[in-house]
Amino acid sequence: MNSLCYVFFLLHYMLPRKRASEGGVVVEEESDATTNNNNNSGDAGAAASISKKARIGCLAACSGDGAAESTVKDSGRSFGGDRNSHSVGSLIGGASSTMALGDSNPPEIDEDLHSRQLAVYGRETMRRLFGSNVLVSGIQGLGVEIAKNLILAGVKSVTLHDEGAVELWDLSSNFVFTENDLGKNRAAACVSKLQELNNAVLVQSLTIKLTKEHLSNFQAVVFTETNLEKAIEFNDYCHSHQPPIAFIKTEVRGLFGSVFCDFGPGFTVFDVDGEEPHTGIIASISNDNPALVSCVDDERLEFQDGDLVVFSEVHGMKELNDGKPRKIKNARAYSFTLEEDTSNYGRYEKGGIVTQVKQPKALNFKPLREALKEPGDFLLSDFSKFDRPPLLHLAFQALDKFISETGRFPVAGSEDDAQKLVSIASNINGNLGDGKLEDVNPKLLRQFAFGARAVLNPMAAMFGGIVGQEVVKACSGKFHPLFQFFYFDSVESLPTEPLDPNDLKPLNSRYDAQISVFGQKLQKKLEDAKVFVVGAGALGCEFLKNLALMGVSCGQGNLTITDDDVIEKSNLSRQFLFRDWNIGQAKSTVAASAAASINPRLNIEALQNRVGPETENVFHDSFWENLNVVINALDNVNARLYVDQRCLYFQKPLLESGTLGTKCNTQMVIPHLTENYGASRDPPEKQAPMCTVHSFPHNIDHCLTWARSEFEGLLEKTPAEVNTYLSNPSEYANAMKNAGDAQARDNLERVLECLEKEKCEAFEDCITWARLKFEDYFANRVKQLIYTFPEDAATSTGAPFWSAPKRFPRPLQFSSSDPSHIQFVMAASILRAETFGIPIPDWVKNPSKLAEAVDRVIVPDFQPKEDAKIVTDEKATTLSTASIDDAAVINDLIIKLERCRTNLQPEFRMKPVQFEKDDDTNFHMDLIAGLANMRARNYSIPEVDKLKAKFIAGRIIPAIATSTAMATGLVCLELYKALDGGHKLEDYRNTFANLALPLFSMAEPVPPKVFKHRDMSWTVWDRWILKDNPTLRELLDWLKAKGLNAYSISCGSCLLYNSMFPRHKERMDKKMEDLAREVAKVDIPPYRRHLDVVVACEDDDDNDIDIPQISIYFR
Repeated sequence: MNSLCYVFFLLHYMLPRKRASEGGVVVEEESDATTNNNNNSGDAGAAASISKKARIGCLAACSGDGAAESTVKDSGRSFGGDRNSHSVGSLIGGASSTMALGDSNPPEIDEDLHSRQLAVYGRETMRRLFGSNVLVSGIQGLGVEIAKNLILAGVKSVTLHDEGAVELWDLSSNFVFTENDLGKNRAAACVSKLQELNNAVLVQSLTIKLTKEHLSNFQAVVFTETNLEKAIEFNDYCHSHQPPIAFIKTEVRGLFGSVFCDFGPGFTVFDVDGEEPHTGIIASISNDNPALVSCVDDERLEFQDGDLVVFSEVHGMKELNDGKPRKIKNARAYSFTLEEDTSNYGRYEKGGIVTQVKQPKALNFKPLREALKEPGDFLLSDFSKFDRPPLLHLAFQALDKFISETGRFPVAGSEDDAQKLVSIASNINGNLGDGKLEDVNPKLLRQFAFGARAVLNPMAAMFGGIVGQEVVKACSGKFHPLFQFFYFDSVESLPTEPLDPNDLKPLNSRYDAQISVFGQKLQKKLEDAKVFVVGAGALGCEFLKNLALMGVSCGQGNLTITDDDVIEKSNLSRQFLFRDWNIGQAKSTVAASAAASINPRLNIEALQNRVGPETENVFHDSFWENLNVVINALDNVNARLYVDQRCLYFQKPLLESGTLGTKCNTQMVIPHLTENYGASRDPPEKQAPMCTVHSFPHNIDHCLTWARSEFEGLLEKTPAEVNTYLSNPSEYANAMKNAGDAQARDNLERVLECLEKEKCEAFEDCITWARLKFEDYFANRVKQLIYTFPEDAATSTGAPFWSAPKRFPRPLQFSSSDPSHIQFVMAASILRAETFGIPIPDWVKNPSKLAEAVDRVIVPDFQPKEDAKIVTDEKATTLSTASIDDAAVINDLIIKLERCRTNLQPEFRMKPVQFEKDDDTNFHMDLIAGLANMRARNYSIPEVDKLKAKFIAGRIIPAIATSTAMATGLVCLELYKALDGGHKLEDYRNTFANLALPLFSMAEPVPPKVFKHRDMSWTVWDRWILKDNPTLRELLDWLKAKGLNAYSISCGSCLLYNSMFPRHKERMDKKMEDLAREVAKVDIPPYRRHLDVVVACEDDDDNDIDIPQISIYFR
C-alpha cells in the first residue's frame, strides 16, 4: 500500500474511469424552439448541454414514445419533452391546482440496483420519480449534493444551472471539482461525473441566465444561490403555474442553513410517514355504544385516537366486515373503542383483524412573498435553541439586503461588515410590528456574517440530504413535506478559543472557505489528524468524501479505512463512490482511490480486515494509541460494540451513526464527557415462538421466516451435513454416537433420507422430489395438524384451541394449471438439481412442459398418524423431541447409512446452496416466496410478491442516499469539535431524525456515570495503570493505599488470586506477567505491552467498590 508502484497501480485500476461522454465532449446547442408557447425561451436550448452518450442512451431508456428522437433532433425539447407529458395520466385527485406527478410511461425498475430504496419508497413512488424532471440552480457544494442524491434516487432528469465559473474556493465543498476545472462553468464541469452515478438519469447543464419560462419544463425546482427578489419572482410563477411546480429555496452560509418549501396550493400527501399500516388481532368486541374492541396481547397496538380502521374476518359480528373505515378513540395498548353502536349487531364469536387506514393529507402552501411576512410555525431541531429560528429568519433576510446593497458577501473577520449586517437586521426587525424580536443577538449575527460566504461541506451534506428528500416528496406525494421554513445552525462547532481575524484570511488554498469560518489553526489540526474509518459502505463513502473535502488527514495525518466486503450491484444506488465496473472489487480499496481523486493530498490507507478480536494483530495497541478519532460506518451492532470497547479502552473519541430508511441517528462518544455507545442498548427484537412459525403462523412474516428456515435446511445445511459425513464417515458416526441426543438423531435421519429415499440422479427425480415436497408441506402436514387439533378442539382449560391469534388452516390441492404451484415446483426442482450437480434442461422453464412432467408424478395417499407430536409450547426452542431409545435409533441409522454409502461413487459430494437474495436469476427468492405464499394460502394470510418477500426473508435494511448524507454531515459538524478539543458536554449534539415526517431532534449527550470513593472519582472511561510489571503483593499494596481491599483478581476467565484460598498466598511475590502466563495460560503476543486484570474490591466497611480495569505494563 505504501509503495509508489502500488499507488500507481491502484490509481490506474480503481479511480473512476472516463466514460465515452467525458473528455470535454459537452455540446452547446442553439435552438429557436419554444417552450409552453413562449417565444422568448429559445435560449434555454442554447446552453442546455449534456453528454452525447447520456442523451441518447438515457432518453431511449427513460422516455415515452418518440421522446428520444424528439430530444436528440429538436434541441428545443432537450429537457426531455413537454412538461405535461410527464404527468401520471391525469392530475392527482382531479384538482387543477394539484401538482402533476411522475410519468405515464416510466421505465422498468431495476430491482437489483434499487432494492434497498424500493424498501423505503415502494414501486409507485419509484415510478413517479422515474418520470420527474428536476432543476437544481447553483452548483456549489450544496447544489451538487442535492443533485447527487436525486441522481442516485433515480429521477428522470436533473438539469444543473449555474452561470458562474469554478473557483479555488469551491473545492472546499464540491466533490466533483478538481483544480483542472478552475475557470470552467460550474454546471458544465459537473455533468459527466454526475452522469456516472446513474446512467438511467439524464444529467444536463444550463449555463445562461434563467428565466421563469425555463421552469415550466420541471416538476420541481431548487435554488441554492438565488437572491430573494429573484426567488420571489420564480416562486410566484411556480405557485400559480398549472399544475404547480414545486419550489425550494435553500442556502448554506457557514454554519447556518435554511430551507423554504412551496409545493403549491392543494398539494396532496398520499403517505405522511411511510410506515406500514398498523394491525391488530381481535380477541373480543362488545355489543355496546360505543363498542369496546379488545385485541390479543401478542403485540401492542400502535393506533392513536382519531385513526380510521377497517375490520375483516370477524365471525359473528359480520356487520363490521363491510370494508367501511371507522374512527376509533380511547386507544390503549391492547384495546380501543369504536364511535359506533354495535348493540344490535350479531354477537362476536371469534377471529377478526383490524387494520389502520392511512388517509391522504392536503396541504396549502403559501408563496414565499407571503411566507416571509407570516412564516407560521418553524420546524424546530434543537429545543435548547427554541428562540433561534425567528432570529435566523431575520438574519437571512438581512444578509440578502447586505449583498444587494454592497454587491458582495461580508468579509470574514470584518467587524465593520458584521456591524452593518447587525444594523440591517435591526432595521428589518424594527418594521415587524407585533412580530418584532426583543433581541437580535448581535453576537450570533456577527458569527453569521463572518462565515456567510463559505459553503462548508458538512453543512452541504446535511442540507443536501434534507432538500433531496423534499424533492422526492414533491415529485411523488410520499412523506410529509417540510412546511414551510427550516433553519439550523451549528455555532457550537466553532473553536472554543476566540478567533483572531487574521487567522480567517484566505491562504489561496482549496480550504479557504473552511478557514474563513474556523481559522488556520483548526485547519492544521484537521490536516494532521490520524483517523480510523470503520466501514466503506454507504456511510463510509459519504464520510470519505466529506473528510477529503474538509482536508482531514491531508497534511501530516493519515486516514485508515477498512472493510472486508466487496461491491455488489445493489450498493450502487447509494454508495456513490462506486461504479458498475467496480462490482466484485474490494469496497475499501475502491472508496479510498475515489476519495484520493477528490483530494489528491489525502493520505489514506485501505485495508480489507474485519475489526474484531481476531484482527488485533493488525489493529494493535500502537495503532489505537496513535489515533485522534474513530468514525464508525458500520451496519451491525456487534461490530459497533467492539469498536466502542476499543475506543473506551484507549480513550479515543468515537463518532457513531446509523440509518434505517428515512431515519438516522448520530451519537458522540467523547472520552470522559459522554457515556459510551454500549452504555445503553435497544431492547432485543421480539422473536416469534418456534411453534408459531412452524405450525400456527398468523402473518406473512411468520411464513417467510419458516420459508427461509426450510430453504437453508433443504439446500444448504443437509447437503453440508451429507458432505461432512462422506468426508470422514467413521469420525462423523462416532460424533453422533457420543452426542446421543435428539439433534444427532435428526441429523442422521436427514442425511440418510437425502442419500437414500430422496436421492436424485436425473432431473425428473428432482421434479418428483419438488412435487412431493409440495404435498408434504401444504397438504399432508396441514391434514395431520387439523386431524390432531380439529376445528372444534379445546385446550385443557376448555377454551377453543383455535382462538386468536391462531388461524385454522386448510390443505391445498395441487393443480398444474395454477401458475404459483408450477412456479414452486420449477424453483424447487432446479435448486435440488444444483445440490446434486444434475444438469438443468431448458424445457423446465417452460410452464406447460413442466406441468406435463409434474402430472406424471405419482403422489401416495396420506394417512394421518394417531400419535403425532406437534409442539404447542411457546417456550420450546426445538422441534426435536428426546426419546429414551435415541442411542439405539442412532446406531441403527449409522448402520443404514454405511449400507447406503457403499452404493455411492467414492468421489460423490453434494453442492450446498447458500442463500443469495440479490440475484434474481438464481431461483432462491422464487422458492422462498413460493414456500411462504403457499403456506400463507394454507392459513388464509394475504400473500406477497417476490420483492416484498425479499425484503422480509432477506432481512434487507431499507436505505436511501438522503438520510445517509444527512447523518454524515451531522457527524462531521461534531468532528470539528472532537479534533479541536476543549469543547464542553453541552457543545456536543446527538441527533435522531426522520426525513419522512420531517423530524429533527438534537440534544446534548448523556454524561457517563460517576463512581466515587474517598476523595477519588472515576467513570467507565478511566483505566488504572501500573508500570514496571509489579508483583501480586505490590498490586495489593497499591490498592490498599487507596483504601481498597482486593479479594479477587482475575485475568480473562482465570482467577489469579482470591483471598479465601490459602495456596494463592504463595503467589504474592510473583510478577503479574508471570502469573498471567503460568496460571491463566495467557498467550501474550509480541505487539502487546501490557495485560489487563479485573479486581474485585471492598472498602474498609466491607462495601463492594466497582473500580476501573487495571492495566499492568511489563514492556
